Amino acid sequence: MLGTFGGALEARQIDASHGKLTADVTGEVEEEDGVLVIRRIHVAMRLAAAEGLRETVERVHGIYAMRCPLYRTLHNAIRLTSSYTLGALPEGTGSSASPNLMNDQGSGTGVGE
Repeated sequence: MLGTFGGALEARQIDASHGKLTADVTGEVEEEDGVLVIRRIHVAMRLAAAEGLRETVERVHGIYAMRCPLYRTLHNAIRLTSSYTLGALPEGTGSSASPNLMNDQGSGTGVGE
């Protein structure tokens, strides 16, 4: 899912390379008839980019999943969700964007929800 999201951002001239796009993935497992079964997977992505790109990133986040082979393969069997946060560009990139991690201004939740 991360690769598809990053590719979709790159197609819109938003740099997601060189560590600017990262993710933490959390899975939830339940026991069914004595067997552990993966029920839910959440991908929490972080993108280091200028705040001015938020609208485009939000739009990409809203549509990328159905173009993702992993999501298309598994979404009927496992609840797959994703979110993103937009943060400051690393030092030395020429941007003065301030961090905006996990705020309540639309952190981009919702794929698969």
